[in-house]
Amino acid sequence: MAKVLLIDDEVTMVQMVTELLRREGHEVFPFSSYNAAIETLEAQCPELVITDLYLDKTRTHGLEILQKARALNPPSTVIVITAYATIETAVEAMKKGAFDYLEKPFKVDDLRLCIQRALSYNDAISENIYLRKQLRKKYQFNQLIGNAPTILEVFKMIERVADTDSTILILGESGTGKELVARALHFNSRRQFAPFVPINCSALPENLLESELFGHCKGAFTGAINDKKGLFQEADGGTIFLDEIASMSPVLQSRLLRVLQDREVRRVGDNVPVSVNVRVLAATNEPLEKRLKEGTFREDLYYRLNVIPINLPSLRERREDVPLLTMHFLRNKVNSRTGKLYSITRKALDVLSAHDWPGNVRELENAIERACALCEDATIRVADLPPAIRRHASGDAAEDLVETPQASPEKVATLAVGAAAAPPQPSFSQPVGALRDYLREQELGYVNRALAQTGGDKEKAAALLGVSVATLYRKLAEEDVAG
Repeated sequence: MAKVLLIDDEVTMVQMVTELLRREGHEVFPFSSYNAAIETLEAQCPELVITDLYLDKTRTHGLEILQKARALNPPSTVIVITAYATIETAVEAMKKGAFDYLEKPFKVDDLRLCIQRALSYNDAISENIYLRKQLRKKYQFNQLIGNAPTILEVFKMIERVADTDSTILILGESGTGKELVARALHFNSRRQFAPFVPINCSALPENLLESELFGHCKGAFTGAINDKKGLFQEADGGTIFLDEIASMSPVLQSRLLRVLQDREVRRVGDNVPVSVNVRVLAATNEPLEKRLKEGTFREDLYYRLNVIPINLPSLRERREDVPLLTMHFLRNKVNSRTGKLYSITRKALDVLSAHDWPGNVRELENAIERACALCEDATIRVADLPPAIRRHASGDAAEDLVETPQASPEKVATLAVGAAAAPPQPSFSQPVGALRDYLREQELGYVNRALAQTGGDKEKAAALLGVSVATLYRKLAEEDVAG
């Protein structure tokens, strides 16, 4: 249910609407004067404001309330009501951000429906804002993990070129995070709200890949029963990511070169080109120079793709990042049996750091996933790691490979991951802030506990808290704004 601020200089109207809202389960702040309403508006930040446009027979106060409500962070949804409706006043109110406009006298059912629509709209906007923030947060530069000098240089390059339209060639062994880099480039560019379309060029045969990339016309080949847009058209205005570009056949290389040169595509079976505005990111896990010498990759296409190369180091070239990456992978994992966040022993972390990681970051992530599934008490030990990694354990196997749960805390040094620190004991010497800030902090802490208990499943967390999923998203959005 929502916080609703109600302002009308007719006392009977305030009483009637207040009773209606409270029957619906909303928390209502009713007022018949401007000054008291403004103070509560700024203190409570209600989800919905219902205001008369003409307070004290003037229209200034109603429009001021509308503007102040829309200026809040997050903004309140506003319904304007008035007994003096004209087209001009309705247009002015809507221009200033009103959600809807009701003329007195109105039916109770009309008001109830308007309130339901306004709150549904507010929930949808809150959810959209939260999801967009989460998407951007997921692919922010600071979510690319690493402190080694080699990877820091990569991060600097990504930040410099993200908001350009230059074609970029991402080079690196399998599992180094080439698609993650491509997504970071897209979601931190001016194209972030347009499509990001990835495709693995090695996953499809030549004829199917051509149709997927460029589209086809009805009847172009057996089975082409309808016109189909290609991925370049699907990505129009955004970014297309061509992974494993080295596996592309010479014929498709020629067609791709034409797209890069002319910025237009031609569907299979069609003679009419279609203009596209697409940024191209390509990636490969093998040196293209070798393909050039073998004659299996076009030199002119290579130079078109290699405008800005980004070389990702292998994990063995930045071993100092293994503990950091391990903590990152564990931070969002919650034991389904105990609801606890996972920890890892110092010995297990040393063993992980000694491994060569031929599968790079992907192999490390899989190793952590396996260890979390096998460990018994939410603490990962050497015995929980894959056999190929355990061979790096030194000393007596009976002692080093099996670290028993009975060992005392002093003998099993663990590194807690993502566990919240014990809250500080209250002190009367600490400064006291606004009560609403304290209550909001406690509420958000309780929401985060529910998310941790459900392993991040927002639907389950909402059910546990007894609120709708949309309300949960709104609470999380408030946390992002506060942060």
